[in-house]
Amino acid sequence: MKVTIGNVTLDNQVILAPMAGVSDLPFRLLCHEQGAGLVCMEMISAKALQYHNKNTEGLLQIHPEEGVVSLQLFGSEPDTMAQMAKEIEERPFDILDINMGCPVPKIVGNGDGSALMRNPVLAGRIIEAVAGAIKKPVTVKIRRGFDEDHLNAVELAHIAEESGAKAVAVHGRTREQFYSGEADWDCIAQVKQAVHIPVIGNGDITSPKRAKEMLQQTGCDAVMIGRAARGNPWIFRDTVHFLETGELLAPPTREEMRSTILRHASLMTKWKGEYLAVREMRKHVSWYTAGIPGSAKLRGQVNSMETMEELERSIEMIFGNECLS
Repeated sequence: MKVTIGNVTLDNQVILAPMAGVSDLPFRLLCHEQGAGLVCMEMISAKALQYHNKNTEGLLQIHPEEGVVSLQLFGSEPDTMAQMAKEIEERPFDILDINMGCPVPKIVGNGDGSALMRNPVLAGRIIEAVAGAIKKPVTVKIRRGFDEDHLNAVELAHIAEESGAKAVAVHGRTREQFYSGEADWDCIAQVKQAVHIPVIGNGDITSPKRAKEMLQQTGCDAVMIGRAARGNPWIFRDTVHFLETGELLAPPTREEMRSTILRHASLMTKWKGEYLAVREMRKHVSWYTAGIPGSAKLRGQVNSMETMEELERSIEMIFGNECLS
C-alpha cells in the first residue's frame, strides 16, 4: 500500500527509522534494496550546519539509488532551523524531518530532541518556521511524552499538523523510558484519531507480524523499524512481502548473509575509507552474527581488527563453517 506525504509518494508502508551511528549511507542503500519504502538519515544538528562543522558534510551524503530519503534536522531555535533547512533544500533528499524525540542526555540538555515536548509552543514555532522556509514536505518525529506526567503526543501532533507538518511519526515510549519497557501503541492510535495527516508508528516492531499488528491496532498509515533492522536489513523485504501477501518468507540463507555483510563492508570502505569502515563495521558484524553458532569467537576477534582484509577473512571463515548449515 502506497503512502503519500505532501507531494512525495512512498511505494509501501515500511520505513527505516533514523538512527545515529546506524542509518548512514551504506546501511540505507542496503535497506532500500531490501524494500524499505523510505529511508531516514542520521540526525543532523542545525547549529553544526550553521558553523560548517567538518563532520557534518559526511552525514549529508546521499546516493541517487537510495530511493525516497528523509533528512532529519534537530535544533531548538526556529530561525536557525528554518535558515539551515533552506540552505540544504537543494540537496537530493525528499522529505525533511524535525527531531523532537531523541532521548540522549546531551541533546535534551541543550533543549533539543525530546526536550521540545516540554515546550509545545516552541515546538510549533520551529515546525511553522521550517515548513514556511522550504517547499519540500516537513515531518516531525515525537514520543509518547517526556515522562509519565507529561503524555502529550496528541497535543504535539495537533500542533505539528496546524504548523504545516505533512506527517508525524510517534514512538510509543516516553523520553524517560529511552528504549526500555514496552512501547505503548494506544498513544499511536490516539494520535491517528486526532489528526488528518499520515501517522507513522514506531516502537517494538521486531517482525513482519508485529508490523501488521501495529497497523491493525493503531490504524497508523506506516510503520517505522529501528533497532530490529540492525544486522537485519532483510526485515524490510520480509515485512513488505508479508503485508502484501500474508506469507512469511524464509530467513536469509548463509550465502545471502555472507554476501550482504561483505557488501556492507565494501560500501563502508568506499564512502568512509578503510580506517573508519573497519571500526564502524565491528558493531554491524556483531549484530549480523548474533545467535549464529560459532560466531562468539568472531565477535571477539572483530573488535581488534585493523584492516578490511582481516575482517573479510573472518567473515568468510565463519560463514564457511559447516555448523552454520
